[in-house]
Amino acid sequence: MSHKIIREILAQHGRLPVGVDSLTDESDLYNAGLTSLATVGLMLALEDAFEIEFPETMLSRKTFESIQSISEAVDELKN
Repeated sequence: MSHKIIREILAQHGRLPVGVDSLTDESDLYNAGLTSLATVGLMLALEDAFEIEFPETMLSRKTFESIQSISEAVDELKN
């Protein structure tokens, strides 16, 4: 379920030059065009949507590198 929501948020806030539908859950979002600035907007939108807060330890490229890694981080923070 969270993958669908993450994809919607990514489509709205990721500023990707490719369609989110063309990406797999494991696709590298930075290779797909995600910038560090867009990552900040994406993070804030994810925090709002899931009512979570990313701790400083999770504010890394690794956390936001794929839909799968974002989903795992969100799941960890929601529990």
